[in-house]
Amino acid sequence: MADSEMLLPSMGEGFTDATITKWLVKEGDTVTEDTPIVEVATDKVDSEIPSPKSGIIEKLLYNEGDIVQIGAPILIFKSHQTTEFSNINNSSVTKEISTVATPNIISENHLSNKETETLKTGSKTFLSPLVRQIMKEHIISENDIRTITGSGIEGRITKNDIENFINIKSAETSKIKPQIIEQVKKTEVSFTTSDVEVVEMDRMRKIIAEHMVRSVQTSPHVTSFIEVDVTRIVEWRNKLKDEFLNKHGEKLTFMPVFIEASAMAIKDYPLINVSVEGTKILIKKNINIGIATSLPSWNLIVPVIHNADQKNLIGLSKSVNDLANRARQNKLLPDEIKGGTFTITNLGSFGTYSGTPIINQPEAAILAIGTINKKPAVIETSAGDAIAIRQITMLSITFDHRIVDGALAGAFLKRIAEYLENFDILRKF
Repeated sequence: MADSEMLLPSMGEGFTDATITKWLVKEGDTVTEDTPIVEVATDKVDSEIPSPKSGIIEKLLYNEGDIVQIGAPILIFKSHQTTEFSNINNSSVTKEISTVATPNIISENHLSNKETETLKTGSKTFLSPLVRQIMKEHIISENDIRTITGSGIEGRITKNDIENFINIKSAETSKIKPQIIEQVKKTEVSFTTSDVEVVEMDRMRKIIAEHMVRSVQTSPHVTSFIEVDVTRIVEWRNKLKDEFLNKHGEKLTFMPVFIEASAMAIKDYPLINVSVEGTKILIKKNINIGIATSLPSWNLIVPVIHNADQKNLIGLSKSVNDLANRARQNKLLPDEIKGGTFTITNLGSFGTYSGTPIINQPEAAILAIGTINKKPAVIETSAGDAIAIRQITMLSITFDHRIVDGALAGAFLKRIAEYLENFDILRKF
């Protein structure tokens, strides 16, 4: 056997380090190729890194909570083969990483006698120690496990699969929000009184809180509002949504239309698509629009549609639906939540009329879309003014007043409204 080092693989472009959040093996363990080795976290995503070879864990080089540079060795591995990990192309390891758990492939040496017996007596469920630990914590039976469809290789059940099962089951058996149950179970209660229960923030909420505070401390926030008549868009969507679903296999929502209008307005007013470094203004050539997405845990993530101005409504629809679905399943890749130049948040999905969102640093502006409601409105006709029922929404833009003044923000917001109100109702795909 030859000792070798396992390196921390790349977590995506721009990431230089990651935090070791949990070791899934201990020194002396025997593992097979693809066995989950360690959970790591960047400031954007969590990843579970698999072993690229079979062998014995000789030494763990870092403790949980340590920050490790990309490319640094994280453990000493006594390999069954003479080929050292350090000679393995790092990209081959990187391909195994996603924000969902990688395949749970383990050796029988890594299981208890009872677990090994389960595998030998005809169970089709091949479970990693991490998955079994979660089963134990949440009192999940073997019968429950057999109802879960695994997303790993050969249908193996991953960490994300079992956590999704927990959320669904909790929702079916309790009126309490499943994400609140999960958070309480995973966090240590500091103290409990008759009317107060204190729980620690989870890691993602801590990051969001820090990001929000830093944004307000960095940028002087100002918000402007505009009311927009989107009757034409509502009528167009109602007429074509079934045809669009049958033809393209995608649901037609309003979001792609708002993204398209925003991208066109950014082309008209490129000084919205900027960031600040000291006293320098960086004008971004690419229009990369982030879509604020609420997760089942009530946390927030912002996947990015890169070069949104180069996509038509079909492409935008596919991108929006795909990113939103994978965000809620914790399957986004690191590069898919980086590089945004402008962000849109849809407050209307929760029935909210309007709001004043916080800028997603280092961007200079964020657009909020309110709910669409029928309202009486004054319209101009050839016979004079009239009152009619129209579909109305409220748009708001929060901007960084260091580099964007009210005139520019107002002109930009008005241009978005013009694109929306003059939408071609005869448009086809």
